[in-house]
Amino acid sequence: MSTNLSKKRREFLMWTGACLGTTLLAGCGEADGEETPAKPGTPGAADQVIVIGAGIAGLAAASKLRQAGKQVVVLEARDRIGGRIQTSQRWMDAKVDLGASWIHGAGPDNPVANLARQIGAQLLTTSFDKRQVYDSDGARLGPDATDQLDALETALNGALRKAQDANADQAVQTAARNGLNYAGRPQAEKDKIDFLVNTTIEHEYGGEASRLSTYWYNSDLSYRGDEALFKDGYQVVINHLAQGLDIRLGHVVSAVDYHANGGVTVTTSQGSFTGRRALITLPLGVLQAGSVSFSPALPGDKQTAISQLGMGLLNKCYLRFPHAFWDTNADWLNYIPDGASYGQWAEWVSFARPSGQPILLGFNAAAFGREMESWSDTRIVNSAMATLRKIYGNNIPDPTDWMITRWGSDPYARGAYSCHTLGSKPEMRTSLASNVGNLLFFAGEATERQHYQTVHGAYQSGLRAADEILAL
Repeated sequence: MSTNLSKKRREFLMWTGACLGTTLLAGCGEADGEETPAKPGTPGAADQVIVIGAGIAGLAAASKLRQAGKQVVVLEARDRIGGRIQTSQRWMDAKVDLGASWIHGAGPDNPVANLARQIGAQLLTTSFDKRQVYDSDGARLGPDATDQLDALETALNGALRKAQDANADQAVQTAARNGLNYAGRPQAEKDKIDFLVNTTIEHEYGGEASRLSTYWYNSDLSYRGDEALFKDGYQVVINHLAQGLDIRLGHVVSAVDYHANGGVTVTTSQGSFTGRRALITLPLGVLQAGSVSFSPALPGDKQTAISQLGMGLLNKCYLRFPHAFWDTNADWLNYIPDGASYGQWAEWVSFARPSGQPILLGFNAAAFGREMESWSDTRIVNSAMATLRKIYGNNIPDPTDWMITRWGSDPYARGAYSCHTLGSKPEMRTSLASNVGNLLFFAGEATERQHYQTVHGAYQSGLRAADEILAL
């Protein structure tokens, strides 16, 4: 196994779709007018494929199935499409993504990057090389301190690689601290180790380092290429895939019944749908919550995968200012919290260079990201500003507006993306992806063994599931 702790792969999660209503036909803006769920005996209903979830996995699969001539209906609990992709329209001169933001590795091998180019989407790029790091006292690290931080990161990588060859798995935090003699170091060095673990592992994978598996936390693969943002938001891809599809919004699924003699019935808050097969693209966190029942119960290996794989969390706080008071040549702004403030406001992205707007995006993951969800917006903004004022001084302006996510509390997400916690293994993703009796099929980023946590992984999983159905 190899450890790549410096890549920045943000896959979290987003809101405010452009398409609202109870029924969505032929993409945004064309409603069929009648809310008539397909029922047994309705012409064509018995042969249709029911897709649960209008995120990118469900839309990719539904689009491919429809193009192949299949009758498809997409059921979505929300009043918008996109799932954990959500582009806010609140700032018309700066459309920002509240969920997934980046195409990670936007080179020629990335299918989402290729789709973006195909539909003519405008892309912007950020670079982790354009980074500034500030110590817990707010002072920017000089060349020598930066070299020391880089040396600590190299040592951290080495300690984790060594632990991956050990006879027994252990938590990433345990492996890191034991391998770096954490207990014997001065507090300033402990703070820097904690900062590295938080920003390069917890922010990357969404789980607490005390729970992440050292064996498997980084068992994913990456595409080469730039880290690209959509000038008009990720929603442009979602809207493209939704064109021509029969999408029923506001349909909260509560039960999926599948029958040995063939056929699937899906019960929603607005009626039941019957078809030949169903594709489940519910996030792992929703499956873990048990809010959708399956009859008969799902096979044991699939239940084990659902319970053992982890659901990570990364939340966003966008702050918009009257003007940029920071160095606008920097894309990433890092802050090393002291020991009492582990994981708090350690990482920021500036949109000033790529988009020309005075906007900062603060990330908080894992335990602190979860704790903040119970805070008011005012408390969150005040906490963020206390950190920024420590770096840039008390005279910086207050934000004129903000947008804050709470993905863990969202009943239709229950987190940001999946991760490998202790007890989970990569083959569990294969079990999660496997179909049940050629009746139930599964897609979504958590079903991807090599590209989990990413939009391109979710997209690929939808195409894979569609191929499985078309092969029957």
